[in-house]
Amino acid sequence: MKFTSHTSEEEANINLTPLIDVVFLLLIFFMVSTTFDTTSQLKITLPEASQNEVKRGAQELNILIDSKGRFFLNSRELSSQKSDALMAAVQRALDGADRPIIIQSDAQSPVQALVTAMDVVGRLGLTQVSIATTRPIE
Repeated sequence: MKFTSHTSEEEANINLTPLIDVVFLLLIFFMVSTTFDTTSQLKITLPEASQNEVKRGAQELNILIDSKGRFFLNSRELSSQKSDALMAAVQRALDGADRPIIIQSDAQSPVQALVTAMDVVGRLGLTQVSIATTRPIE
């Protein structure tokens, strides 16, 4: 008896369809079961502005900043635009009294000028500081 061997070379094929189905099911499971924790976010209370106009007293000190970044103290331009000159002028104007200070800055002025004015007021230890704004035209 003669046995014939049929040695046809068949390629071994792996069907990937079940594997893809399992991967998609795992993906959907993890997407649905994931919760996003929001407790790590910072919780802050933002300041609120009032709509009422502030009554201005006669003893207040106005620091004005024009569109070119020049400083004016009670409508008088300072000779130097450095922070030391502004500090000396504010100290002379205060004369040891703790008066309210209003900083008015032009919308087109450099931000650095406003920061400089706020820094001078902070270094002098003044606490009654306001930044004046205007209401937009509706």
